[in-house]
Amino acid sequence: MESFKIYFKFIKPYWKLVIITILIGMVKFGIPLTLPLIMKYIIDDLLLSSISTVEKSQKLIEVLLGAFVLFVVIRAPIEYLRQYFAQLTTSRILYDLRSHLYSHIQKLSLRYYQNHKTGEIISRMINDAEQTKSIVETGLMNVWIDLFTLTIAIGFMIHMDFWLTIVAIAVFPFYAFSVKQLYKKLRMLTKARSQSLAEMQGYLHERVNGMPVIKSFTLETVEKDRFGEKNNKFLDRALALTKWNAATNSIINTLTDIAPLLVLAYGGYQVIQGNLTVGAFIAFYAFLDRLYNPLRRLINSSTELTQASASLDRVIELMNEPYDIVDSLSAKPVQEIKGKIDFENVSFKYDTASEWVLKNIQLSIQSGETIAFVGMSGGGKSSLISLLPRFYDIQEGSILIDHTDIKDITIKSLRDQIGMVLQDNILFSGTVRENILFGKPDATEEEVIHAAEAANAHDFILNLPGGYDTEIGERGVKLSGGQKQRVAIARVFLKDPSILVLDEATSALDLESEHLIQESLAKLAKDRTTLIVAHRLSTITHADQIVLIENGQIREKGTHDQLMKEGGAYFRLFNVQNLNGVHS
Repeated sequence: MESFKIYFKFIKPYWKLVIITILIGMVKFGIPLTLPLIMKYIIDDLLLSSISTVEKSQKLIEVLLGAFVLFVVIRAPIEYLRQYFAQLTTSRILYDLRSHLYSHIQKLSLRYYQNHKTGEIISRMINDAEQTKSIVETGLMNVWIDLFTLTIAIGFMIHMDFWLTIVAIAVFPFYAFSVKQLYKKLRMLTKARSQSLAEMQGYLHERVNGMPVIKSFTLETVEKDRFGEKNNKFLDRALALTKWNAATNSIINTLTDIAPLLVLAYGGYQVIQGNLTVGAFIAFYAFLDRLYNPLRRLINSSTELTQASASLDRVIELMNEPYDIVDSLSAKPVQEIKGKIDFENVSFKYDTASEWVLKNIQLSIQSGETIAFVGMSGGGKSSLISLLPRFYDIQEGSILIDHTDIKDITIKSLRDQIGMVLQDNILFSGTVRENILFGKPDATEEEVIHAAEAANAHDFILNLPGGYDTEIGERGVKLSGGQKQRVAIARVFLKDPSILVLDEATSALDLESEHLIQESLAKLAKDRTTLIVAHRLSTITHADQIVLIENGQIREKGTHDQLMKEGGAYFRLFNVQNLNGVHS
């Protein structure tokens, strides 16, 4: 029930449209209820009456003209309006739901995305969200319309013959019992099928992104077999659901077919006895269709709503996923910062079950300084800088910017002041211009070009087939590694942050690209507080302060010259790199 309460918040703004759709639907389904009455009139009052042939013909024409107006002229636009308003309402509700979900997933922490597959998240947002429309279209609209049709049909039937009506609805209790028993398992089977589909989509998403690896290791056959296992699992669950649906339909349709047989038997006997006219009997039989069609739709609605509620549970699970990183009640936005950073006894681990990644980090960085973090992989360098924009929250200690705890600064304004260039910057499908504009969506063309020039990207962009309007493909696959980095640097130039974070921004590049990017990074770092995670020590000898981190702790700290004189771990690491003849 809690899931439905949450979902109804999205329906509430459109309650007027829901009511309009129901009222139009009542008219649409109410019109066919007149057909059995028209049949009764034609048979009893015209065909079997003693009036003249001319009068019979004249009245028949009048009745048929009236029926034509009702069923063609009036019903056609009503049918259109019902379909239009039903789709309009569900489409708007789904639009609001997906918008809310997208806004929600953007607020989830990176920890959530590390623990969940992208394809599964997408499946909940697209497939499961789409399935929930049955709650509106079927549960809030069609059910009430069918109940209305059912009630009116029974009313007409009782008026015509009370006991024949009792015979016609004698199977209703069996319907109720069957629905109660059959739909217990249906929800579980539906949820299992949705989960299996999400797992397959998650697997596919990973493999499509990793296709170069599959091809390079010639794993096509192996991957085909692995996908076959996922596909088989989905097939098994889909077939289990299909079998249950088939059994349900079989039982329901059998019950439905019993009613006409009972009516034929009892109604035929009443006609023979002279207690029922032929016209009334035929009209009553025609009403059976008007009775059992909405009843059958109600049964199908139970199936749809059971499946929709299983999908809704999965949507609400995503919607209820808590935020790890939130603004505190006392958090305030900052418009401008100088860039002084203090790490005060900072300790951090990714979750309660894991080991400490950082232990008692004590570090002060002055405004405008360039600080380089070095050390062996896994030491905690990247973890440390990810704490600054609050991608994760620390468990002990505090991080201050300009003497203010970052937890007292709103997340948006904090991140607005920080620009990041990573080893593997993510570019999005679209044009070069659109990717640079991520730094400042409302920037002018001149600002975009200036940022590209500062990043040494302008010249290569002009040489692309469409210049700044060149489509670069998903994750920028049409650009080289160096070109992608320069576009990423250009968008940080455009952002113009007070604090710059460079996480191994040049470690995966060739020497020529590295030279161009080091040049643009030097311009970018000027007059900004800059934090650099570096693997190639030769690229950070200019830093105001070099911090060597091992096993989550600061082991050495000082300038390049100071650390070389000390002859410690930094000295040994620097000499090993130079002896190996690499600038790494």
